[in-house]
Amino acid sequence: MFIQTESTPNPATLKFLPGQSVLGKGTADFPSAEVAGKSPLAQRIFAVGGIYGVFLGTDFITVTKGEDIAWEHIKPAILGAIMEHYQSGDPVLIGEAESAGHADHEEADEAIVSQIKELLDTRVRPAVAQDGGDITFHGFDQGVVYLHMQGACAGCPSSTVTLKMGIENLLRHYIPEVTEVRAIDL
Repeated sequence: MFIQTESTPNPATLKFLPGQSVLGKGTADFPSAEVAGKSPLAQRIFAVGGIYGVFLGTDFITVTKGEDIAWEHIKPAILGAIMEHYQSGDPVLIGEAESAGHADHEEADEAIVSQIKELLDTRVRPAVAQDGGDITFHGFDQGVVYLHMQGACAGCPSSTVTLKMGIENLLRHYIPEVTEVRAIDL
């Protein structure tokens, strides 16, 4: 098994590409070892130590490390954990992956919300997935769009620029009712 790695805009996060499906569909975000119980793969990666988050996509795994440890010290152990998992035959997840979808919204702004979700799905999420993350819609209220950032996007130094200069400008251009975009933590 040959596992490729790619850097992400977040220096604390590295993207691992095992060359096969990770999740057939959806995503799974594990911001700590305590919530990784339903993923044998995430549990193996957290067992390496110094790991602050694991995000699983359709064909990639992003791992976020602590600032006190260098990639050259931890990367071989992560690669070993991923290989060990795939050789074990264990499932990546026990149960279903998250829908990786957007939050539902009330009827009043449904046409606007539908346009926001369409732009996110066609223009934003594919680009963000290339960097090892995901962004989902979580609300629209009085012109403000609330988005949740996951994987490499969460905690990325350039995420504010991406959010404000990229996503906000895109949404404001196509949807005049949008006045601002804000990130939320769940």
